[in-house]
Amino acid sequence: MTAEITRTRAGEAKAGAARLLLAFRHGNQAAFDDSLPGSMTAEEARDLVAALVWIANEAIRKAYRPDVADRVLRHLVRRVPDEPGWVETDEEAAPDVAVLLESVWRKDTERVRELVRATPDTTFVLGKLVQAIALLLPAVRDTEVCRVLNELRAGTSPGLPGRPC
Repeated sequence: MTAEITRTRAGEAKAGAARLLLAFRHGNQAAFDDSLPGSMTAEEARDLVAALVWIANEAIRKAYRPDVADRVLRHLVRRVPDEPGWVETDEEAAPDVAVLLESVWRKDTERVRELVRATPDTTFVLGKLVQAIALLLPAVRDTEVCRVLNELRAGTSPGLPGRPC
């Protein structure tokens, strides 16, 4: 029973550490902060740190020859991160884009902010929004599309060749 509990705790710690690393990598401070355990015991903190070290060691072991790995680590020791932020890249972590679009349509700015803050990887949301717009565009009259494009351009760039805008 104890070995199973230890394995489960180790798995949970590794998953938590992976979420922290992804949040850091993708620059989502809110997701990073939310992934930090609220109140950790010393043992939980050790588990999390051990999991982070395990993940980093696996990455270094797979990316570098043994003779290069120590040089890379020494270089990292001297470096201070100058980029704030953090995020997970899981598509499941993004909000339903239909809910996001509906919230924009209803002018529910609080709900939009909540959805964006809760999304660790905003690049996924952007991609889904572009897809949603592409699906909507055929149903919009050309004059309306041109009006929106001209408003977005605000006179800064010309339209595409062969298009009326």
